[in-house]
Amino acid sequence: MQFLYPNVLFFMLIPIIILMFLITTNRDKFQKYFDKEALAKLSVKNKYMTKTTRNILFFIALILMTISLARPVFDEKEHKLTQETVSFVIALDVSKSMLATDIFPNRLTFGKKKILEIIDYAKQNSIAVILFAKSSFILSPITEDFNSLKILVNRLDTGLNFDNGSNIFSTLEVSKKLLKDYKDKNLILITDGGNNSTYEKEINFAKENKIKIYTLALATDTPTPIKLENGSFLTKEDGSIVTVKLNEDIKNLSLNTNGAFINFSTTNKDIKQLIDEINISSQKEKKESKNYKTYTELFYYPLALALFVLLIAFSSRPDFFRKSKNLVIIFLAIFLSNNQANAFEFDFKTIDKANKHYEKQEYEKASKEFQKVIKTPESHYNLANSLYKEKEYKKALMHYKNIVTSNQELEYKKLHNMGNSYVKLNDLENAKRVYEKALKIKEDKETKENLEEVLKAMKQNQQNNQQQQQNQNQDNEKQKERDKQKEESKNQKNNKENEQKQEKKNNNSNSEEKKIKQNEEISEAEEQKWLNKLDSKEVPVMLKKFDSKERSEETSTPW
Repeated sequence: MQFLYPNVLFFMLIPIIILMFLITTNRDKFQKYFDKEALAKLSVKNKYMTKTTRNILFFIALILMTISLARPVFDEKEHKLTQETVSFVIALDVSKSMLATDIFPNRLTFGKKKILEIIDYAKQNSIAVILFAKSSFILSPITEDFNSLKILVNRLDTGLNFDNGSNIFSTLEVSKKLLKDYKDKNLILITDGGNNSTYEKEINFAKENKIKIYTLALATDTPTPIKLENGSFLTKEDGSIVTVKLNEDIKNLSLNTNGAFINFSTTNKDIKQLIDEINISSQKEKKESKNYKTYTELFYYPLALALFVLLIAFSSRPDFFRKSKNLVIIFLAIFLSNNQANAFEFDFKTIDKANKHYEKQEYEKASKEFQKVIKTPESHYNLANSLYKEKEYKKALMHYKNIVTSNQELEYKKLHNMGNSYVKLNDLENAKRVYEKALKIKEDKETKENLEEVLKAMKQNQQNNQQQQQNQNQDNEKQKERDKQKEESKNQKNNKENEQKQEKKNNNSNSEEKKIKQNEEISEAEEQKWLNKLDSKEVPVMLKKFDSKERSEETSTPW
């Protein structure tokens, strides 16, 4: 046996023993003025317990409590807890094409929401987050601190002007670096498919480094314009508006690397499927081990003994307790013999009082009195009627349902009143059901009339719903017609603007080439300015840029 808190013994037991010695050896005032023989004649004898004995019992109880506070234990065992986890990297596409609005409010904001859903669902995993466009940026390395990771994702400004293009090869390089210490390397791509029509180079790199790529496609098959932050739409060199849709070729990247491809869902089903697939196909790795000890506690034994000793110390008047015990037994016998008769007498008085309140239409007072004697089906029925009169229809229904009886008349009344309660709650289906049950027991005129009114109301509701549906369909048709007219007007306006831009381009070809070069220089300047802001911490989230060995290929659609 050992004590988990041995210091308690040293700091508590010694003062208790000293205090015990001082109290038991100290003489009171009478002992100072009288000798022992005179004091013995003047004192009233207590044949059960002396003052000294009681004090000693108190100190014994204190000592036992102190031992209990020191927590005595035995049978110490040491256990080892090993934490296992599956790690993966989340890569969010932040290129210009992710600003398309075919997913509300746009693909990029929706992708940010999906990352938060992954963090909430993947409680047993370790996660890293990176962003990629023409370059890749590390938002967070592999971590299990999900609270901090959610703060980083929430503070991520989706309006940042990232460089154009989707360099997935750079993303694979970053993932290789972040997952270098893990046997299973998993990457979740949240993207609209990128620019490439073939991903042979990325597939070969993923296979060489055993990276499994899981793609969550955030795009539709409908060509959609790219809405910029200033409200305008991204245009090509000839002035026509750029439209983007899902690049289906991204599917080959996942299927050829033993990963998986899935289209987005407005619920979290897509996230659950991806994470479950990763956890099933990946081997858990030991993250960290912790040792902890277990014991068999003994503190309650000295504590129980201390309480027992205290009871003995306090019971200095055994005659009183013995007499009290006899009185309690007699009282209980009298009470039990007369309790049933008194209960019936009180019940009748209460019921009579409740009925008087009910006749005076004081339904709230009647309900309170009926609740005191709610034992029989009749009492439930009376209480339910009072609650119905109080317009407490839900409570009334509860008590009607509690009535179980073989009395057909009471059963009929219960069902009839339940139907009335359902009507008050506008639950016509249940009202129809219980009225029909009541009519099977008794053919009553009032119940029939109530049932007919319910059927008329249900029919009227059905007609109203059909009329509302027709009105809604008509409104939808009108709205579609208006949208169509607006779209035609917008297309005409865009065509006119495109013709003007084309004419201007033909007249100023040389100046246009200079303008293109200038735009390229501005783009590089904006990127450098943005990186400088990161260094000076002017943006809320720090991103680390990763310099890829392989730059993204220039394509005709670098967004």
